Amino acid sequence: MKMNSLVDGRCIRALYRASQAGVEVDLNVRGICCLRPGVPGISENIRVVSIVGRLLEHSRVYAFRRDGQFTIYISSADLMPRNLDHRVELAAPIESEDLRAELLDTLERAFADNQNSWELVEDGSWIRRSPGPGEPPRSLQLELAELYAGRAGEQRRAREPEPAAGWPD
Repeated sequence: MKMNSLVDGRCIRALYRASQAGVEVDLNVRGICCLRPGVPGISENIRVVSIVGRLLEHSRVYAFRRDGQFTIYISSADLMPRNLDHRVELAAPIESEDLRAELLDTLERAFADNQNSWELVEDGSWIRRSPGPGEPPRSLQLELAELYAGRAGEQRRAREPEPAAGWPD
């Protein structure tokens, strides 16, 4: 899951129950997170990272895997009481396989980031992540910026008219 804030008590308790049932839960929470990962018997299967880079991201992606199949939503809502109980928010399922693959790739990049990410640990403190021995540096924001800049260039070239036959280049 990728969101800005995780505060809602019901959602946190549901994630704790999932962890206790053996479900691995990966959370990318940019801002406030009231869940405590890594607590034995409660949340040892939960990992929380936060990426704080040059860009302020607002994307929210909720991906659920069951029997190897993913159900993926994009949403306007963070998991906060004000979003879930007091506002009109939207969560839309992603049906396109291409879009689903792109969102899963973005989540993978978020959890691989070792340049601008911090990991929340059991005592509530954040530890800066860095590349391990032999591990290449990874930055979600830089990788996405390069990916989308490349796509924009491809689209721009695709729109350029072909020179007419016999005309000088």
